Amino acid sequence: MKRIVVLIATAALALTACGSNEAATGSPSCPGGEVRFGIEPYEDPAKLTPAYEVLTGALRRELNCPVKLQVVQDYSAEVLAMQNGKLELAQFGPLGFVFASRRANAEPLASFGDAQGTLTSYKAGIWVPKDSPAQSLADLRGKSLALSEPGSTSGDALPRAALAKIGLDKSALKLDYAGGHPEALLALTNGKVDAAEINTQQLATARAAGTFDESRFRQVWASDPIPNDPITVAGSASPEFKAAARKALLSLTPAEVAAVGKFLDVDPAGPLVAVDKSTYQPLFDLADTLGLTEGDV
Repeated sequence: MKRIVVLIATAALALTACGSNEAATGSPSCPGGEVRFGIEPYEDPAKLTPAYEVLTGALRRELNCPVKLQVVQDYSAEVLAMQNGKLELAQFGPLGFVFASRRANAEPLASFGDAQGTLTSYKAGIWVPKDSPAQSLADLRGKSLALSEPGSTSGDALPRAALAKIGLDKSALKLDYAGGHPEALLALTNGKVDAAEINTQQLATARAAGTFDESRFRQVWASDPIPNDPITVAGSASPEFKAAARKALLSLTPAEVAAVGKFLDVDPAGPLVAVDKSTYQPLFDLADTLGLTEGDV
């Protein structure tokens, strides 16, 4: 009789555990039993991964669901992954979000706030060696310019828009896509190009690492402020998951987003702040002005 009671109790515990697991993995906040969070390697993935593991670990707690970090190859791959249902959540650069919105119906949920809870921004920039005769963008005619990679907001679209505005197109100077923001900076510091894009985020990272001696270089152009990267949800997700994801992101503490924030020149970090599509309307306008299509990402 005692053995029967033990077996019944064990079975009851097993059913309780199973039910609890189903509640977590089958709940609106955990569709399919796992949430996949994508990022594009805008910095060395070996440095990005530990920072994002802190953020996704906190999301795991808030959603009561496994959250898997996926570092994709580039902007295009990230957009395609969300379009094909391979990502539930993803952080995009502002221009990358334009194409993710148009191709995958990505919806922005949150971005990075400062200690006062205000949405942060950054700027694109073009730098030259200090002894360069170039004093402005116009002086780059016939020179070589390192850009980040196609589809980058600060490392491609904004510099090209500024050049086009003064009549400098691709035929007027040599554009070299270095493969990323760190690579563009290295192309300049190693003397491979006459000028390079260095945005304020990359500048802050390089300063902290001691890899960029500003006294040897000079900035000849800066963009207007750009709203920081949005963390987005797939448009195909259920309304319940979208609401749960937004609530979870906005519940993270500054300490849980601080490591990622440092890569985005957000220091000290505040909590994530709510954003929507209108926040990034200037980037939609920029894409239309330049005639950019999905093929440019």
